Amino acid sequence: MKKVVAIIQARMGSTRLPGKVMKNLCGKTVLAHDIERVRQSKYIDEIVIATTKSKEDDIILREALDNGAKVYRGSEDDVLRRYYEAAKENKADVIVRITSDCPLIDPFIVDEVIKVYFNSNYDLVTNAGIYPENRTYPRGLDVEVFSFDILKKAFQEAKEMYQREHVTPFIYENSKNIYYYKNDIDYSKYRWTLDTEEDYKLISAVYDRLYENYGSKFGFKEILELIKTDPELIKINIQVEQKMYTV
Repeated sequence: MKKVVAIIQARMGSTRLPGKVMKNLCGKTVLAHDIERVRQSKYIDEIVIATTKSKEDDIILREALDNGAKVYRGSEDDVLRRYYEAAKENKADVIVRITSDCPLIDPFIVDEVIKVYFNSNYDLVTNAGIYPENRTYPRGLDVEVFSFDILKKAFQEAKEMYQREHVTPFIYENSKNIYYYKNDIDYSKYRWTLDTEEDYKLISAVYDRLYENYGSKFGFKEILELIKTDPELIKINIQVEQKMYTV
């Protein structure tokens, strides 16, 4: 059996919203919610938080361990190296890449993407990607699934700075064997990721409405239903610029 490892990259030094992974949502940190949600996957064997060796990220180490995740600490700037070494140390055969700014990540969608990967021969399967025209899900539900061998190739061959600062651009740019898992309806205009104070206000509002009744069990469909009943929610962060890459 292939070992499936979810690697969640996290650091305190976010450019636009420092310390975002430790922000509070209904009494738990964003990172704790990330771990709790990913743990619901039927196919993920292990969760690893890939953070840096910076002292300010000591708090991420403690929070991850307190919530039952493993931790790898590596390069701050060469995120591709950090990811590769985290995967290698934990003997991952298949990597599920998730970023820590996704406290609304839906484990059902994660598992659907993993299933496509295992039932195919693609280099990478994703519901997001770096090209906007391939996205149908809101930002904040992003998942990428790929093999350790593909990650190793990217690690060994990626030369450009942006290819090292991010994990998967080299793969997208050099592979024609990528599958984009899409929704029937395009919701890519929605922004459910955490990168600004406006994003935090929106995500906090979603948690305040849904967490008491659903716990961590609410996902894509429940959030859409909430937005239908209260469309004003989306206006909270509608003006935030959509960046191509997420770190």
